Amino acid sequence: MEALLTTLVGLLVAAIAVALMARRLRLPYTVGLVLSGVALAISKIGSGAFLTHDFIFDIVLPPLLFEAAINIHWHELRRDLVPVLVLAIVGTVTAAAIVASGLVWTLGWPLPFALLFGVLIAATDPVSVIAMFKDNGVKGRLRLLVESESLFNDGAAAVLFTLVLAWTETGDVSSALPADEIMWRLFVIVLGGVMAGLTCAWATIALVGRTGDYLVESTLTTVAAYGSFLLAERFHGSGVLATVAAGLVTGNVGLFAESGRSRLSLKGREFILALWDFIAFLANSLVFLLIGLAVATIPFDRLGIRALSIILLLVLLSRAATVYPLSCLFSRSQWAISTRDQHILWWGGLRGALGLALALSLPPALPYRGEILVATFAVVVFSVVIQGLTMPLLLRWRRPRD
Repeated sequence: MEALLTTLVGLLVAAIAVALMARRLRLPYTVGLVLSGVALAISKIGSGAFLTHDFIFDIVLPPLLFEAAINIHWHELRRDLVPVLVLAIVGTVTAAAIVASGLVWTLGWPLPFALLFGVLIAATDPVSVIAMFKDNGVKGRLRLLVESESLFNDGAAAVLFTLVLAWTETGDVSSALPADEIMWRLFVIVLGGVMAGLTCAWATIALVGRTGDYLVESTLTTVAAYGSFLLAERFHGSGVLATVAAGLVTGNVGLFAESGRSRLSLKGREFILALWDFIAFLANSLVFLLIGLAVATIPFDRLGIRALSIILLLVLLSRAATVYPLSCLFSRSQWAISTRDQHILWWGGLRGALGLALALSLPPALPYRGEILVATFAVVVFSVVIQGLTMPLLLRWRRPRD
């Protein structure tokens, strides 16, 4: 226990140092964390042993999803709900199909495992981009599109990953799952996740009405974030969808409701927003630093430069093939997305915690698990470092108009 606490304190100290240096050097914070983690691993100072599926999925992911969801205003989301859902659902399916078919055609991967990678890598994590939005004063519709599309995108990717993994584990990948079984699994995963989230959110709101203590109120939101995730997973629903649903309801019915309608005290609302901002900072700091620490131990030569280059190109191409064509569907409507904002949506589709968690959750005996894990790390590091470093240039070129 003492060794664990010492390691965690050391990681937090490193994260604080990186945050101070990144601000002074005007570098994206997450980029600095990954690079610092790599440097620590090379110097044998740290270890990426904590970067496991359970750590990311059960500890890091719920607060990241909940914090993002509580900050999305329903009246703004409702205005752009159609393009958000199209980009998140149709876009995820399209991106996964492009990556999978590309891997089969160029590298000869078997379809089931190519599809597994395509689905998990379709999950975007725009943490770095949102942080840059704050630094560059970007608000309004673009930020809503990036953040809300990512939330629903994560939910869609997690659901599809569960279905594809179940297919590969049947042992008969030559035939698809029966239609009735697919529909039943979808019903349980989606509805079970959403219902778990709504139940925890409304229970939280009902309980906060019985207290005026802001500490109790903030504790209840923490229970809602983790409780919704665990409850959904316990009954085979989607923990991702559960936490997103809990966050949306808690934020809009509790935090951002009109003073007369919200059951939260004014001090409680202010404290909860600050608390979740802090929790998300800690979670992001740990996961990106651990990614950097783990990178030094990943055998990238298992795939080779050629294969990794093809995979990176396929991921970028798949994102472009979803953002631009799907945005064209709304070009003559009230939901039209400007070309410059489409560029942000494309290049800002970074990969991060969820993709890694799904890759790490693959059974050890599953064929191509090693290849999928190496490819996922490569894409995550590329997106965080290369795309993260170049995003400020793209944002300045856009000239924020929000």
